Formats: sequence, C-alpha cells, structure tokens
Amino acid sequence: MRSTKISRRYAKALMSLGREDGSYRMYGDELNEFSKLAEAGGELFKALAFRLYPLEERRGVLEAILQKSGFSEVVKNFLRLLLKKGRMAALPEIVDYYDRLCDEISNVIRASITTARPLGEEAVKRIVAALKSMTSKDVKAEVVEDASLVGGLVVRVGDLVLDGSVKAQLADLTESFKRGEYS
Repeated sequence: MRSTKISRRYAKALMSLGREDGSYRMYGDELNEFSKLAEAGGELFKALAFRLYPLEERRGVLEAILQKSGFSEVVKNFLRLLLKKGRMAALPEIVDYYDRLCDEISNVIRASITTARPLGEEAVKRIVAALKSMTSKDVKAEVVEDASLVGGLVVRVGDLVLDGSVKAQLADLTESFKRGEYS
C-alpha cells in the first residue's frame, strides 16, 4: 500500500509538470522507454534500484544511460530524483499510474476482456464500440484468454464487471440449487 501511494505521488508530480508545460505525453513516452530499457536490462535495473552498490556508483550508471538517451531534462531530473530518494524500484508502478493519468486526461478508459477462446478482430471491435457508446470514452482494450471460463466472456471497465461467462452462469445455477429454488 505504501509503495502504491508513493508511486502515485511521483506520477502525479511529473504529470503536474507535464501539464504545466504541455509535454505530459512526451514525458510518458520517455518514462515508458526507460522502463522498457530497465526491464530488458534486468541486472542493470536491479543494480540501480536496489542498494547493493553505493549511491555514487549507481548515479554514474544512470548518468551514462541518460547521457546516451534523448530524454528531456525534466525526465532526466525525475529519474535522478528517483535514484537519489531510493524509489527506482517503484518505477514500474509509477509508469503504470502515469499512463492511467494520461488516459484520464485524454478521455480514454481501459477495458480488460477475458474470454475462454480467442476472439476475432471483428468481435473485439464490436465489444470496444459497445463500450465506447456505453462510457462515452475512447477504449483501450486488452484481450486475455482464460480457459476456465468454459465459454462467454468477462469485461472489466474500471469498477464495472460484466460477467457473461458460462462459469459464472454455472455458479449461479449451483447457488440456486443449494437454496432450493429448483426442485
């Protein structure tokens, strides 16, 4: 819980700077780029994120990376601050929350569509169109397969869950039998 609060605080601070100068999308792209670089360089990121090495050595590694990057000074300073404050390990959470803030500003909502079997492109487009008309926002959809659903799908948009899976219907039917509704 604490790291989530901290991640949100840092993401909001960078967003505030980005909105002030109109570069919030660019900052988000740069953060994502650094995060992907850190993810790809596993051990390198661990060396930066965790205090196995003295701060000066970690700062030197970060500076070498930043020097070769084309990142804006704001993002470079933000990453330096994360390192100095020992918050580099929270970078994935910060990036995720920052992306959510960007979506909010851009009137975009994220949807998770879980299906038992692969969905065709046309089916996904129809679901996204329905969600767009329902929420009046652009929709970023992520499709996930889960064979345990048996059939149907589950759509999550924010706090709203639309469960049309066979698994849920079977669970409802089982509950009805337990309560004696079907004799």
